[in-house]
Amino acid sequence: MFLKKGTILCAFSLLSLLGRADAEQRFGIDQYLALGSVSEISVSPDGLYVAYTVTSNDLKKDETRDTVWMQPTGGGDPIQMTASGSDSSSPRWSPDGRYLAVLSDRKDEIKQVWLLDRRGGDAQQLTRFRQDIDEFDWAPDSKSLLLVAEDPTPADLDEEERPNPRPYVVDRLQFKEDYVGYLDRHRSHIHIVEVSSGATRQVTSGDYDDSEPAWSADSQRIVFVSNRTDKPDTNRNTDLWIVDVTKEDNDPLQLTSAETADASPSWSPDGQFIVYTSTVPGSLPIYAIPQLTVVDIATKLSVVTAALVETQVLSPRYSPDGKTVIAITEYHGEQNLVRIDQKSGAVQSVIDGNDVVSEFDVTPDGDLYALVSRPQLPDEIFAVHEDGLTQISFVSQSVLGDVALAAVEKHTCQSGDGTDIDTFITFPPGYKKGEAYPGILMIHGGPSSQYDYGFDYEAQLLAAQGYVVVMPNPRGSFGYGQAFAEAIIQDWGGIDYEDVMAATDFAIAEGWVDEDRMAVYGWSYGGMMVNHVITKTGRFKAAITVASATLYVANYGHDQYQRWWEEELGLPWLKENREKWDRISPFYKLDKVTTPTLIAGGEDDWNVPILNSEQLYIALKRQGVPTELIVYPGQGHLLDVPSYEKDLYGRYFVWLKRYVNP
Repeated sequence: MFLKKGTILCAFSLLSLLGRADAEQRFGIDQYLALGSVSEISVSPDGLYVAYTVTSNDLKKDETRDTVWMQPTGGGDPIQMTASGSDSSSPRWSPDGRYLAVLSDRKDEIKQVWLLDRRGGDAQQLTRFRQDIDEFDWAPDSKSLLLVAEDPTPADLDEEERPNPRPYVVDRLQFKEDYVGYLDRHRSHIHIVEVSSGATRQVTSGDYDDSEPAWSADSQRIVFVSNRTDKPDTNRNTDLWIVDVTKEDNDPLQLTSAETADASPSWSPDGQFIVYTSTVPGSLPIYAIPQLTVVDIATKLSVVTAALVETQVLSPRYSPDGKTVIAITEYHGEQNLVRIDQKSGAVQSVIDGNDVVSEFDVTPDGDLYALVSRPQLPDEIFAVHEDGLTQISFVSQSVLGDVALAAVEKHTCQSGDGTDIDTFITFPPGYKKGEAYPGILMIHGGPSSQYDYGFDYEAQLLAAQGYVVVMPNPRGSFGYGQAFAEAIIQDWGGIDYEDVMAATDFAIAEGWVDEDRMAVYGWSYGGMMVNHVITKTGRFKAAITVASATLYVANYGHDQYQRWWEEELGLPWLKENREKWDRISPFYKLDKVTTPTLIAGGEDDWNVPILNSEQLYIALKRQGVPTELIVYPGQGHLLDVPSYEKDLYGRYFVWLKRYVNP
């Protein structure tokens, strides 16, 4: 969602390289906006190039754009593959190495698949749908691609522009989604397009959403993820389904049947197994950790990898020889790359420590490339060798080459009940040991996420202003096992509050933070926690809460989370449930707030709607608490307009300077 004072008993675990205090400048808003963000890496079959997407800001047009680039793996300058004037992303090499396919809106506002032929010539449009293509994947024989696209709406089929939009016609239980708005009955389905002719055919249909399709090695079958229960809007029971695309009668066959969320499937090269992630039966679905699981297609028997049962697993896929599974794991503030032996289930670390892996790709010969971030390095592409890593992309170097970045340390402290809480501390460049600095408790969103060793631009921005940033992973975070993740069920602002305050007390006890100069900041669930903090303590001189919620019952039927609310708290109009809603809502304790609070959010946020920020603002304003409400027009849960981001962070700095460090 939203994204008791502890005993001071803590142990140092790892120290990053110190920030360079003698560099020419510190990290600021202009540097942040100038950074290009790397994602969606795809290595060519011959291993000579890695294609990737760079998301960057066009400050003159005040917009964000995606561009596809190609980096020679043997060294040399990157090559821009798509024009800067359009949005192009999701590069995928054809298995025969002839084409690089991308999603692009270069011809109009609709994202379609375009092919770039390595032999030369201009990009050629392959698909001509009336609606965006959401995802695609090459068939192993390179003759076709599978596509995921939503069914066209009546508006998509209009031949002429209407003077006013059509009305929204809603009859679904799940009727709203952030960045989409109101939902009707048009669903996401799988199609196949032939490369030679451009001819397309629809493979799946029905009142279900189908996603994450993957080809078998023989290009004859597709596995995909779908919730095909009788009432899919009432549960999270996604299963794996297989469809044989060589047959006319190609009704999908159900492969998994657990009443939990199955996702992220990948075929073994021999077509006998599929690796995927499954969640823990019996857990509240939204807090359930994705576990590595393998299903035998012939018997439909699924086996969870025992060595990773308490570890969140992301993006599993088979190695080209089928002997191992390669996957990303989240564990104790780290995000590692591992190999799992197919027969024994033994886990071998490939990339670990303070190298944070967000993506990877592998050549047919088994050469690995990964997108890696470090405390002082945004995501860059690395070649993976037996003896280490070699950085091959340098997208951030031109911006950060002469910038003094903050040092980051990871510590472990104990909360009031003795539970270990990992906390990352970000120090200002040139930090002087033994001196207490103004501090900011920064609480992550989710709550099912974690702080790790990856480059955190917000922490770097705040540290560059002279603040020590305290970043705990409280109960509710992923990366610490199932019990840790679900400890906050029906207790938001309870045990997680104890954890974040224990981290704060630890930073004070260590002499890093001046307890008379502290602020608290969070976005989404982090902002909701800020709202709890300011109702429970006046220790912080300032608060910043963004895209947060305060009166939870007001969100039911207004935000996108009706299913989550019901799962955790029950229907709010029933008397036996209403106490649960009210007990964890900060709204009923706002009379205790004295902390000057800056409030912000997006006008069109359906994740945590702006009405929450409005309610918090008016309550504090009525009581005379210093406050401001900043609403960004047309924005959802996150800001994607560069000038709005610049405005928001500038307001942070002014607010903190006014109340924390005048």
